[in-house]
Amino acid sequence: MSIMSEKVLELNLVFPTPIWTSFVDDYQTINKTMLNYIQSLQAKNPIGTKHSNVFGWHSENFDLEDETIKFFVSSIKSKIKRAIDDMGWDSEKSQTKITNMWAIINKKGASNARHTHPNSYLSAVYYIRAPIHCGDILFFDPRSAKVNRKPPTTKPTKLNADEVNVTPQDGMLVFFPSYLHHGVDENKSDEERVIISFNIDLR
Repeated sequence: MSIMSEKVLELNLVFPTPIWTSFVDDYQTINKTMLNYIQSLQAKNPIGTKHSNVFGWHSENFDLEDETIKFFVSSIKSKIKRAIDDMGWDSEKSQTKITNMWAIINKKGASNARHTHPNSYLSAVYYIRAPIHCGDILFFDPRSAKVNRKPPTTKPTKLNADEVNVTPQDGMLVFFPSYLHHGVDENKSDEERVIISFNIDLR
């Protein structure tokens, strides 16, 4: 990619950090099916596992060969392809593969600490239950040199923001680069926040 020099000062955005958001078709049916699946896992393992979750329940990795999981993946397959195509990655020569998938249930007061997802290209979160004030997902500027010094600003913009938040809704699907630091605000609602998260690789 080359940058042309013009007499008029032109803003060229290079090295952008993509975040995709979308809603899944017929998410009400999908959410009902997946919530039953997740609740059955929680009943079998009420303690769960410890990762980024703070006071929340984190499942073991899903069995990707389970028919319920295949049903879920089929409902989002076209959106995965769109994100891959947007990046210009060669999905013809490489196989797009979901490497792992899990659920998180955040009750009131639960959150997720800042973290990344190593050894994958894209990561995603899908919202099954996202009540108001259940906790935004926060994304942090990955350019470490930039955050060392920050001048005063007149207003927040895409060019000067250190972090960006996405407010979840039922049926929302969010993709982001796996290297991108992110976390989840505290659930301040009286209802559970239920999500599915997964990683995508090209092999």
